[in-house]
Amino acid sequence: MSHRAGTAAACPCGTGVAYSACCSRWHEGKQSLQAPTAEALMRSRYAAFVQDRLDYLLQTWHPDTRPLALDPNPRGIKWLGLRVVSHIQQDPDHVTVEFVARRRDAGRAARLHEVSRFVRLNGRWFYVDGEFPA
Repeated sequence: MSHRAGTAAACPCGTGVAYSACCSRWHEGKQSLQAPTAEALMRSRYAAFVQDRLDYLLQTWHPDTRPLALDPNPRGIKWLGLRVVSHIQQDPDHVTVEFVARRRDAGRAARLHEVSRFVRLNGRWFYVDGEFPA
């Protein structure tokens, strides 16, 4: 999938805002901005997964848990949407965000249900890891 979305195209993250006014600013490093909240980072990471922005995913992954590399989406996968279930702030620098992402893979529907942990270091949010509830 192309990294470039039309200015009027809705952001894949599900906010209903145009991509150019939403996650694009963080993906492209515009305005030297970082996602201001853990939920905004999680949404921008979902949009990055949809668009195979592997560099952004690695840059926003906590250094202690970050993999060396990521594989792009398998051929034929189509991401269908994101629903944020909850956003729980443990303290000013630790947040969990529960979400469900839907996709179609080779014609079969699938869901990714994750409770993700985020931490803020030096004013910047990072994805740490996630658990998959039963």
